[in-house]
Amino acid sequence: MSVIDSTRSTRSTGSGSTRSTGSTGSTIEPGPGIDALRRWVADVASLTQPDDIVWVDGSEEENRSLLTGMVRSGSIVALDDSLRPGSFLARSDPADVARVEDRTFICSATEADAGPTNNWRDPAEMREELTTRFGGSMRGRRMYVVPFSMGPVGGAISQVGVQVTDSPYVVVSTRIMTRMGAEALAEIGPDTEWVPALHTVGMPLVADDGSTVVDVPWPSNEVKIIAHFPETREIWSYGSGYGGNALLAKKCFALRIASVMARQDGWLAEHMLLIRLTTPAGKVLHIAAAFPSACGKTNFAMMTPSLPGWKVETIGDDIAWLRPGADGRLWAINPEAGFFGVAPGTGPDTNPAAMATVRSNTIFTNVAMTLDGDVWWEGATEEPPKHLIDWRGRPWTPDSPEPAAHPNARFTVAAAQCPTISVDWDSHDGVPIDAIVFGGRRATNVPLVAEAEDWEHGVFFGATISSEQTAAAEGPVGELRLDPFAMLPFCGYNMADHWQHWLEIGDQLGSKAPKVFRVNWFRKSSDGGYLWPGFGENIRVLEWIADRLEDDAEVEWSPVGGLPRVGGLDVAGLGLDGFALDELFAVDAAAWSAEAEQLRAHFDRFGDRVPQRLRDRLDQLTRRLDAA
Repeated sequence: MSVIDSTRSTRSTGSGSTRSTGSTGSTIEPGPGIDALRRWVADVASLTQPDDIVWVDGSEEENRSLLTGMVRSGSIVALDDSLRPGSFLARSDPADVARVEDRTFICSATEADAGPTNNWRDPAEMREELTTRFGGSMRGRRMYVVPFSMGPVGGAISQVGVQVTDSPYVVVSTRIMTRMGAEALAEIGPDTEWVPALHTVGMPLVADDGSTVVDVPWPSNEVKIIAHFPETREIWSYGSGYGGNALLAKKCFALRIASVMARQDGWLAEHMLLIRLTTPAGKVLHIAAAFPSACGKTNFAMMTPSLPGWKVETIGDDIAWLRPGADGRLWAINPEAGFFGVAPGTGPDTNPAAMATVRSNTIFTNVAMTLDGDVWWEGATEEPPKHLIDWRGRPWTPDSPEPAAHPNARFTVAAAQCPTISVDWDSHDGVPIDAIVFGGRRATNVPLVAEAEDWEHGVFFGATISSEQTAAAEGPVGELRLDPFAMLPFCGYNMADHWQHWLEIGDQLGSKAPKVFRVNWFRKSSDGGYLWPGFGENIRVLEWIADRLEDDAEVEWSPVGGLPRVGGLDVAGLGLDGFALDELFAVDAAAWSAEAEQLRAHFDRFGDRVPQRLRDRLDQLTRRLDAA
């Protein structure tokens, strides 16, 4: 087995270290803490038995080489460079198209520490099983060592990880989604804690008997395991090449492992978008918002406001790390460097900024391809093309019985390409948070917008988020599931302890804590139509929130939070009649009482780990509904 760098020019220095000379002639000198990393890489190589090892540097030359090799092998398709410059299409195995929540495990020391919303496995047993499965798993393949920084390199709240993988698709995608390569590697000093993330597609090209196995465009294994070890901050992922199952910097590190780190170190790792909001008067506000997957996060993060004078700029569309700053306020960063967005439903009307972002230098997965070498998905244009190649590589027409793109088809693209990207999106210190918004996809009950009375009430909002199931995760589409803080698949420890941690952060922030709101863009009328137009019109809700932050709007307190006073929400020109407005803000006491009992059962799942303050809030809600 040889050890090579990404430019094929590594030489031994004779001291046990490796010096890699990049294409520009610069020298990458790993820091003194590199020894532990090299020992880990050597152990992984001994276990997985790859043909050779590449330490990636993140250079453009390296990226071009990887992409060219993937096109040559048939694992991706180069799109027409005049229509979609620098862009590529990947088609996954049909059995590898989304997160595999039932095969995702938190391997904490005790099952109680994982909690009832996580799949738990004994860490010793899981480690033994994975060691067996990883044995020889990279035979015939190249092993890539991928150092990356979550957050700006050297930032105040940034963290470093290293992923080992046998998938070049993962390498080129991680380059988009993180700050990956030589700079991140240089951050590993003598005392640096870095997260080890081990991944294999689980399809060696040399069988146990030494015979050759024919490769496929999308290698994977029918057995899939994504395991997290909170105490040692390790990630092991086996068998999948798709999305968050394989891009371990994303959900695995940035949420599951980071949430554990955050609890231990006094910050928050959350499934939240971040925006910079500028009012017509020039007031700048920063808002963090949590929504379950495929509930409009990217559309919100890249909103084109319908009201003149308002400006929404994107900081992040999926994950936020938040920490109390020296000034006592809550500060946040987007730890990612790219967007891994859901393509279907994204279009020029719903999200023009996203459509502009993916015009070039994008990796598309499981979308359809046009006959002239561009891409298409449901919602990309009002009328579908007459002939396409669908996400499985089959001919498709509008009369075909199945969608052209998979419902969870994705685009992977650099955040810096977004036309609405904020000037402070990459700030080392992050941005100060003025408001936190929680939301879900609810056809009934939940008003368009409601304000929490205080931080504690806001934590109750977060702990009781519920949303209709979408194609972005496993489960029956349309089924209602409680998704606390939009973190149901992502919290790396007991969810009730997560609520307690939020309460403690609020206690620390005191009067400087952001105000908290809940929104619901998806409420429907009795005939099944949406009551609220959404998309760019959501700026009207943000206008009311901004006014509340400045005490410029009055509020009508209801059992479920503060609602805009009649006339307090600007709906001019929307054509909403009085009935529609009433429905958007209706609080049906009987329906809410039934929901309160569901929430009580929800809390009871966590036993005595539920903070008493949240149980008291639920009792308060019940009393208020009874009195309504």
